[in-house]
Amino acid sequence: MSTGTGAATDTAWQDAWQPVAEAVGRDFLDGEVTWGGDPVEAGSIRRYLEPLELDCALHTDRGTARAAGFDDVTMPYTGVMPWTLPAAWEPGQVLFDSDDRDAQPVRSAINDSGLGIGPRTTGFFGTDVEIDFLRPVVAGERLGRRGKRLLSCRPKETSVGRGAFMTWESEVVSDRCGDVPEVVGRIRIGTYAYVPHGARPAGEEQSR
Repeated sequence: MSTGTGAATDTAWQDAWQPVAEAVGRDFLDGEVTWGGDPVEAGSIRRYLEPLELDCALHTDRGTARAAGFDDVTMPYTGVMPWTLPAAWEPGQVLFDSDDRDAQPVRSAINDSGLGIGPRTTGFFGTDVEIDFLRPVVAGERLGRRGKRLLSCRPKETSVGRGAFMTWESEVVSDRCGDVPEVVGRIRIGTYAYVPHGARPAGEEQSR
């Protein structure tokens, strides 16, 4: 039979996620826009279509796209997400500061950047993604993401470690309207941030 102390210790890792659960609804980027590294362009759309053999004139023929009311060829919805990511590396920067076999990049737009609250974690992966679009994206537009709102936080121990499943929502925006970002969609991404089994940190709540 477990003692009271043992039971409390066993659930301490879950209690450490309480500040994150209480932050559901908060925008952790306060509406800031992070722009993609490059504009969408026709050559990239073509390279995306080739391995899929996705034959639709809206994506390949400018005349057809314009006749349908678009300014240029359109990017298939399934290809839009990468164009919302900033460049991983720029001249003058160091992306990998270690030559270890399993070295990780210093920064990554798809990895966990830390919350500033809750437990420290060292493991992270995406679990699912869902995107709602308001209109197609066309060649020439530059895309980005605005905000990072926490929609849910569910602590859970899995086969890889102890952590929490979280769902985040951001707006997909375009620079087509100049200085005022235009919302073209909304993206929801599921993640799991965790401490691998056998690598437990001290356990106190602290920022990373």
